[in-house]
Amino acid sequence: MRAAPLQLAGVLVRGVAAAHVLRNVLRAARRVPPITTTDRPVPTISVVVPARDEATRIGPLLAAVRDAPGVHEVLVVDDESRDATAAVADAAGARVVTGRPPPPGWAGKAWALQQGLDEATGEWIVFLDADARPAPELPAALVARAEADGLEVACASGCFELPSAGARWLHPALLTTLVYRFPPPGARDQGPVGRRLGNGQCLAVRAVTLRAAGGFRPVAHHTVEDVALVRMLATAGFAVASLDAGRLLTVRAYESAGDAWRNWGRSLALPGVDGPARRLGALVVLATAQAAPLVRLVARRADLLDVALLAVRGGTLVGTARAYRPRGLAYWLSPLADPVAVAALVRSTLTRPRPWRGRPAP
Repeated sequence: MRAAPLQLAGVLVRGVAAAHVLRNVLRAARRVPPITTTDRPVPTISVVVPARDEATRIGPLLAAVRDAPGVHEVLVVDDESRDATAAVADAAGARVVTGRPPPPGWAGKAWALQQGLDEATGEWIVFLDADARPAPELPAALVARAEADGLEVACASGCFELPSAGARWLHPALLTTLVYRFPPPGARDQGPVGRRLGNGQCLAVRAVTLRAAGGFRPVAHHTVEDVALVRMLATAGFAVASLDAGRLLTVRAYESAGDAWRNWGRSLALPGVDGPARRLGALVVLATAQAAPLVRLVARRADLLDVALLAVRGGTLVGTARAYRPRGLAYWLSPLADPVAVAALVRSTLTRPRPWRGRPAP
């Protein structure tokens, strides 16, 4: 007799999770056009790159943005690197800002970004991670689009370049944990302001707006400072949008499946940004709607809801394919990695923040 209520409760939980996922997936059907090159005059742009031990990766980025249209300065904040990051940046023509140790309560990257903001002189600041591979036209195109759309803040998401089959297998499953929780870049409906998703890999902000809001000080303690900043500014009433820049931006962030598991998996649960209850709810949704259908299919326990969820997963796989270069067989087999991806979020949720490149979390 007890089995029936438990069964009913399970069906209800799965139904709610499926509805949540479907709502976000359907938002992908209504999108604004992606960012493209422009001849429109733009305000002065400062490109700021926070860099800690990035000597082997930062070169292609600096080669692209140096002398790029609309860019009047490129600043690299050398965040106490233990390698030749500063020398590489200087040789590439960037102005090197020698980073200082983070003050108490500051996360390392947030502090590096603040130091770059303090030194920048452009009307707009485009923050780029060292692993970004932008087209030279990206900064001007992003700022022109922000101005045309009346935005104060614009995040841009690009394509992923993954060199190993393992990374191409696990990374799309990790990305799907975001697709299932949040509207995609470029969606016309980006959800409530307190639930926005930011992308610090490429972030354009009007300088006067960011300084008036206190810069990165209000989000100083966050290890997921990009999401915290976007939500703070959106909640304050500033126009914020997440845009698709796949035609102009590629990111090479993770070399292997292990690299993606350790480094992206640690932040995907949004520690410190979402509260415990919301993070637990997200885990229930992902475990129920992303990981469980495949497990239930293998165990020969799948029902119509599982089949529907597997069909949705197939649709997301097709939908995100354009975000990967190259793809190959590993990409198309990535739904098999869904339980592993959800396990990465469980690990992030249940463990304390881990050191990043030798620097402990605040």
